Amino acid sequence: MAQEGVSGKVIAVCASERKGTAKVERPEVVVAAGLGVEDDAHAGPGPRQVSLLATESVDTLRARGVDVGPGGFGENVLTIGIDLVSLPIGALLRVGAALIEVTAIGKECHAPCAIYRQAGTCVMPTDGIFCRVVAGGAIRPGDAIVTTGGMDKIAAVLVASDSRSKGANEDLAGPAAEEALALLGIGVAEIAVVPDDANVIAARIEEWCERGDLSLVLTSGGTGLGPRDVTPEATLRVVERLAPGIAELLRAEGRRKTPHAALSRAVAGVRGRTLVVNLPGSPRAVKESIGFLAALLPHAIETVSGKAVECAAP
Repeated sequence: MAQEGVSGKVIAVCASERKGTAKVERPEVVVAAGLGVEDDAHAGPGPRQVSLLATESVDTLRARGVDVGPGGFGENVLTIGIDLVSLPIGALLRVGAALIEVTAIGKECHAPCAIYRQAGTCVMPTDGIFCRVVAGGAIRPGDAIVTTGGMDKIAAVLVASDSRSKGANEDLAGPAAEEALALLGIGVAEIAVVPDDANVIAARIEEWCERGDLSLVLTSGGTGLGPRDVTPEATLRVVERLAPGIAELLRAEGRRKTPHAALSRAVAGVRGRTLVVNLPGSPRAVKESIGFLAALLPHAIETVSGKAVECAAP
């Protein structure tokens, strides 16, 4: 994983309405998780959802008299100030409001492009990188490009379920959370399953927050209206400061999937230097919820830990 904080900037963003045509510079593009650039002819599932190319690479051809503008090599994002080809596969980049994962460096060209025919060479096969979209959002010229860190952010996942704690049902929510967090560069130190008991839940959350090595505690389950749904009450006993915007975001995004999300009583807050967030109980909803938070969760953790120097956008 790339080192935290290596940064650059977006110079231009581009998309094309039809395959086989040059990409056209736009004031902004919106990328969607698992898809790529919306309204781009090349959008779709797969590992090559968004392409990036450095201005520094393009300048090597411009110095040879090749007249090429943004999008000329088929790139979606033209960058400056970051050595793209040195990024390892799997590196995570925050680009504007989006979070993307590097999946390939360079590509094989099956037929000479117009630039190659003009200059006898092309930089995209060697210097372009390709990414999949982990969390969507808008990308605009001037946006920062920042690499996220490795597994230095450590989480624990607490699953509240009477049936799963007794072994009657297999827990799939904890592994689902671990898988989703790994995509954000967040490792999971421990997964525990406990009954829907407010005292037990509160004690475990407090214990984890006091450990000192956990940046994030996620709970799964017990956030609904049932008589045994007590996770929010247990969490409120432990946290020292609330983070209501996180819970509001989860409910708002969840309602796009199902109206039942409005019934969630989930809360989020901070104890010491640990962020605590309630998530739903189903594995699918856990993954979706972490996806909703993907663009802000690493920064939220940094802020809680005191590592983030400035929160305001430039």
